[in-house]
Amino acid sequence: MKVSTFRALKVKSRLDGGNPTPLYKQLQTLIRQAIESGAFKVEDALPSERDIASELEVSRVTVRKAVQGLVRDGLLVQRHGAGTFVASRMEQPLSKLTSFTEDITARGMQPSVVWVERATGLATPEEAMALNLSPGVGVSRLHRIRCADGKALAIELATVPQEFLPDPLAVEDSLYKVLDKSGLRPLRALQRLRAELLQPTQADLLGVSVGGPTLYIERRSFLPDMRPIEFTRSHYRGDSYDFIAELYLDSRD
Repeated sequence: MKVSTFRALKVKSRLDGGNPTPLYKQLQTLIRQAIESGAFKVEDALPSERDIASELEVSRVTVRKAVQGLVRDGLLVQRHGAGTFVASRMEQPLSKLTSFTEDITARGMQPSVVWVERATGLATPEEAMALNLSPGVGVSRLHRIRCADGKALAIELATVPQEFLPDPLAVEDSLYKVLDKSGLRPLRALQRLRAELLQPTQADLLGVSVGGPTLYIERRSFLPDMRPIEFTRSHYRGDSYDFIAELYLDSRD
């Protein structure tokens, strides 16, 4: 990808040292814009740190910090001796509570949904335990296939107490968008991951072979007052997703 892409984006976004937003964050915005606009496509190589720094008149330290942050976010991938590229596999960090729609949009791709079912019902024992509900309490269920640029990536079954989502038909694409409008955006979540093999029904929904790899994820999300609001079970295509976690040394050791 030519450095001229950054020249055009700079004119539009006015990378500005006087802006209170740090320069590396402004640069991250430029790169995200390039991905979202299609100027950078999957597997495209970014210009070198030196070229970007020279073109935008910033330090290489600023460029390196911006790029490393986007690598942690899964938008970019660095290959030793080759450079920095727009990630082809979906590298999803485990440290951020974001929605599928937000993740896909940030990668410059178009999110979409194929609905399997949107319905209400009584909480199952598993749902009641996960959401700390009394037996027989009503819930809304959202069963859907999550897609990016038309490609099916995940099967998702989300359960939300009807207290927070009375009508599941209110969700057209993003559950978190609907919850945001009601001031009910989750603040914290616990996730459990394990590897599984796709069963026939799941493989059919994703359009892949039976027995293929899948990453099964359970997520319990909580409001600021720690009330559970979401219990989601998802099967992600194992051939398309990597989940990454950043670890730190325990200072007590």
